[in-house]
Amino acid sequence: MAIPWLLVLQSVPWTDVIKNAPKVTEGAKKLWSSVSGKSAAQDKTDEGRKSALAQKPQTLATLQARVEAMEITAAELHSQMLASSELIKTLADQNIQLVTRIEALRIRVKWLTIATVFFGVVAVVALLLAGGR
Repeated sequence: MAIPWLLVLQSVPWTDVIKNAPKVTEGAKKLWSSVSGKSAAQDKTDEGRKSALAQKPQTLATLQARVEAMEITAAELHSQMLASSELIKTLADQNIQLVTRIEALRIRVKWLTIATVFFGVVAVVALLLAGGR
């Protein structure tokens, strides 16, 4: 099981992932700000529409009921979109943290590999010198 994960991790272009992680975070933040900003403006627009409907005589009660049902559905969809964009923002922030930690671990593994090779060479040389005496 570990071998496929190792192959997957080796096939990921980490330099591209690290380079693009800030762009992903900025995109998520822009999405969050645009979606959260629309909710306040939409609430004001909805209040204006309701007051305009209250002034007109109600001749088509069924159409008004359908419009109200659609407004409720639109509000539910907007709240779901808001929650989804918040989730995307959170995931983008976690992605940045994950990428920075993986990069640190990659550098650490590189240094450990160099140290292991160095000490392996020293051990082989020591064995050859001890065996030659």
